[in-house]
Amino acid sequence: MTEKRENWSARSGFIIAAIGSAVGLGNIWRFPYVAYENGGGAFLIPYLIALLTAGLPLLFLDYAVGHRSNGAPPKAYKQLWKPAETLGWWQVCVCIIIGLYYAGVLTWAGSYVYFSMGQMWGADPEAFFFSTFLQTTEATDFDMSFVSHLFWPLVGVWAIVLAILYGGVKKGVELSNKIFLPLLILLFTILVIQALRLPGAADGLNAFFTPNWDAMKNYKVWLAAYGHIFFSLSVGFGIMVTYASYLKPKTNLTGSGLIVGFANSSFEILAGIGVFAALGFMAQAAGKPVEEVVSGGIGLAFIAFPKLISSLGSGADFFGILFFTSLFVAGITSMVSILEVPIAALQDKLKWGRIKAVSVIGGTTGAVSIFLFSSTNAIKLVDIIDHFINNLGIVSGALLSIVMVSWFKRSLMTELEMHVNHISTIKLGKTWEFTLTIVTPVVLLSTLLLALNALIQDGYSGYSNGLLLMFGWGCIIFCALGALVMSRIHDR
Repeated sequence: MTEKRENWSARSGFIIAAIGSAVGLGNIWRFPYVAYENGGGAFLIPYLIALLTAGLPLLFLDYAVGHRSNGAPPKAYKQLWKPAETLGWWQVCVCIIIGLYYAGVLTWAGSYVYFSMGQMWGADPEAFFFSTFLQTTEATDFDMSFVSHLFWPLVGVWAIVLAILYGGVKKGVELSNKIFLPLLILLFTILVIQALRLPGAADGLNAFFTPNWDAMKNYKVWLAAYGHIFFSLSVGFGIMVTYASYLKPKTNLTGSGLIVGFANSSFEILAGIGVFAALGFMAQAAGKPVEEVVSGGIGLAFIAFPKLISSLGSGADFFGILFFTSLFVAGITSMVSILEVPIAALQDKLKWGRIKAVSVIGGTTGAVSIFLFSSTNAIKLVDIIDHFINNLGIVSGALLSIVMVSWFKRSLMTELEMHVNHISTIKLGKTWEFTLTIVTPVVLLSTLLLALNALIQDGYSGYSNGLLLMFGWGCIIFCALGALVMSRIHDR
């Protein structure tokens, strides 16, 4: 007997879950660094323009596709145009790959909550992170030596995520977001207030907000703004299509989209204020300019912040626990949304019950994830897979979904627009059509071609061709083969 498709308990449940998906690990450390690197305060202008001209239009498209079809990406795209089912499975495979390494980074954040008690990283956080904690191999090729203290936390992370997913849409995904999202906002607000009280905080805020107007003349700044918006809002790789498919028939889609889009961006700017206030304190304590203590991504979260925490004195442990618990909580809600895509897709395609779908997807993905990321290659694999799947996997999936609707099947755009306008307060029109036909495809195509050219010409970050072929190009090949195979299987 086929299970009845689940729904959110109310529109508010969907909005909270969508915000929970959009607000993830990247918002807390990636946005402040990307903004600073691309013109500081001046970056906020391209960023907001990108939100309005690409992020929200693509979010509305994802909502329309998912809500109209009442299905995950493969079913949703197949209903629009039968050959497009392959595109839906591409997005499903991208989510599976992201889930693999996202669990690894979540494990590090969770471990650092514990390490914050007494600042166990000692006087050299960089050596502690790479050598003591991750035990990163010096080998340039494939080395999968086992690291036991990464294994058990990884098992714990997967247990938490699967427990939430087994609970279903209302009792699992929705309930966990209702608990975790307010907790994240509370923790991070306390963190920001603490950071703003530090000496030197004003210097950090000046570095973050002072506009470098010359940077706006550089096309790379605009590409960075558009690229960040796509990843930040969880658009273009199936999450919002899946979440919208659980909505009840009469739901205000554009109103929900505006709330999610602006809530996500507000949290990112709050994160920028908190992070740069803290970095200003670090710079003053070290007697250096702010730019010399700024580092991106992993470096900011697991090296710069432990240095900052250690210099805080009596409140150091509390500050560290706040920061890394915030990272962990933000990551859990995002990871749940990532895995919900393949789970819903298998339920649609094979008519599996939720328990079976979660067990197969969660069990298989979890086993591979635990094997790969409890090894001495963990940090290298996160770096390589993240770079390839973000710059090639997500961008190409988003581009194809837009081009299909706006270039090759124009009648679909009209149908989707009518569907949204029939149930929404803010109506879509010529502006939405123009951005999806011209602005967003041009930006995505430019981003994709530049990324492809750089990877083919220069490789990536000095990694061996063997590692890049296996875990970079290998992930892209997996997505392509998975999409082709799954789209050939007959629906049950």
